[in-house]
Amino acid sequence: MEDSWRLDYVTGNLFACPKDEALAHCISEDCRMGAGIAVTFKQRFRGVAELKEQNKLTGQCAVLRRDRRFIYYLITKKKASQKPTYESLRLSLEDMKFHCEKNGVTKISMPRIGCGLDRLEWARVSEILEQVFKHTNISITVYSLPVKAETTVMKENMRR
Repeated sequence: MEDSWRLDYVTGNLFACPKDEALAHCISEDCRMGAGIAVTFKQRFRGVAELKEQNKLTGQCAVLRRDRRFIYYLITKKKASQKPTYESLRLSLEDMKFHCEKNGVTKISMPRIGCGLDRLEWARVSEILEQVFKHTNISITVYSLPVKAETTVMKENMRR
């Protein structure tokens, strides 16, 4: 199989990505999704009970199917108040990769996972993405908000 893996960067709204691309972001085992971009995922795709029923643990990946795509919830920590580790992120990405390969998913859009409120460093996260996906035909598009919008969104979500 030809490795057509790619990591692309886009400035803009993650939720404006093509409707047939899978989405991914990080959450805690308790599926709280009370801050950051997770709030938007919760509002848009709901399914908290459905996620909880999957009983996924740190280092695994919960999945919702919405229309023609999968929404991946990378479980990188036990509680919402904790911070993830690079290892828990790697394991949950491996789990997501396995699901993608089994289900023919070749395009995933995501924010700079683990780098917002979770404080991981993008340089290391992007390295892990490459290590996990380089021998696949899965391409990943990473969305960043324009700087000004990002601060506004983060402030709004802090207030809630």
